[in-house]
Amino acid sequence: MSVSTVATDRPLCDELDVLGRDVQVPLATGGEIGYAALDYAASAPALQRVWDDVAAYAPYYGSVHRGAGYLSQLSTDLFENARTTVAEFLGCRDDDQVIFTRSTTDSLNLLAAALPPATRVFVFETEHHAALLPWEQRDGIDVTYLDAPRTPRQAVDTLEKALAARDPYGPALVCVTGASNVTGEIWPVKELAAAAHAHGARIVLDAAQLVPHQPVHLAELDVDWVAFSGHKLYAPFGSGVLAGRADWLRDADPYLAGGGASRTVTRRPDGGVDVAWHTTAARHEAGSPNVIGAYAIASACRALTDAGFDTVVAREQELVARVRTGLAEIPGVRVLSLFGDDAHRVGVLSFVVDGWNSSHLAAALSAEYGIGVRDGLFCAHPLVRALLGGAPDEPAECGAPAAGGSVLGAVRVSFGVGTPDEHVDRFVRAVRELVAAGAR
Repeated sequence: MSVSTVATDRPLCDELDVLGRDVQVPLATGGEIGYAALDYAASAPALQRVWDDVAAYAPYYGSVHRGAGYLSQLSTDLFENARTTVAEFLGCRDDDQVIFTRSTTDSLNLLAAALPPATRVFVFETEHHAALLPWEQRDGIDVTYLDAPRTPRQAVDTLEKALAARDPYGPALVCVTGASNVTGEIWPVKELAAAAHAHGARIVLDAAQLVPHQPVHLAELDVDWVAFSGHKLYAPFGSGVLAGRADWLRDADPYLAGGGASRTVTRRPDGGVDVAWHTTAARHEAGSPNVIGAYAIASACRALTDAGFDTVVAREQELVARVRTGLAEIPGVRVLSLFGDDAHRVGVLSFVVDGWNSSHLAAALSAEYGIGVRDGLFCAHPLVRALLGGAPDEPAECGAPAAGGSVLGAVRVSFGVGTPDEHVDRFVRAVRELVAAGAR
């Protein structure tokens, strides 16, 4: 159930065509233009191959783990094979579990719910809110927020000092991003994992912005868990993944109580019920599984593996260089960075322009040029404030400011497989023209 198509106009990888490249959108200045989707970091378009695989399976859709009929058996087999495909894609260890969730946010909240009592959590203020916020929702969990580092080495040193100083010495978890959803900069994951383990802590990798752009091998990075979303990985069908060590997950109460998570349920003489829960991934997958979402993620994993990440990475770096060079030539543009100009990035860049509100600029790019980008603080408010030097109480949200006011924010451009040269060239030209002449 897979199809390979060849696109035109040089997408990032010819074997990985995406839906939507022929969509026409209206311009405020009149006429229509092909839509330039440059907001991959929010939700990437679906791969044509993923769409075709899902369409081919759809007539055979049935209940998972629930029925004896042929379609139920087929769907169950498809669901469990998707789990195996994802495990292979992530380089999981033999005893790791792969749990299908709704998203990265859901995955990290699941892990937060599974933490042993009195776990200490260490997280940099630079994280996306999905990785920054779940931990304090648990009673008895102490969270240490670490200041934004300005070099990869400083990130490792900061973590080591914090872990060494913790008291009492009990279970600890480090949560870190693989690539920033604001700057695109790649974090020193392997070094952070080594620091965590040297101090008796475990580490979870938020790979939402990393896994679509380069290989993520759980065993090689030596992280304990990895979380990501299908909608970042060209599979926008409502599914995500938490993969990694089984013990904390197996010992925790089910994330949701219900069918599928329970192995047996019996009535007690006192009128209550006794439940024996599954110890496998099913323990945290209560309810009817999203087999289409899981299959879509597996399809995307196969597509990227078949195309080869070397090709994907090389082409994407061409586009990163193209955008950075173009923006550097425009007066008043500042690209945001934690680690400096030499930092390695995935296809995500954020910037500000002197004299422009980010929402106004994003709106002009859409209305006058048919370009879709993101503006605001990107669900990473502390990081953007740190990068822009904003005060903790300075107004900051998506949307244009009220008359006479100002709003802290930036513009983000992001891309991936399927992005043609013309889209990034149009973007750079549009920013140059808007800065020079203003919005029409």
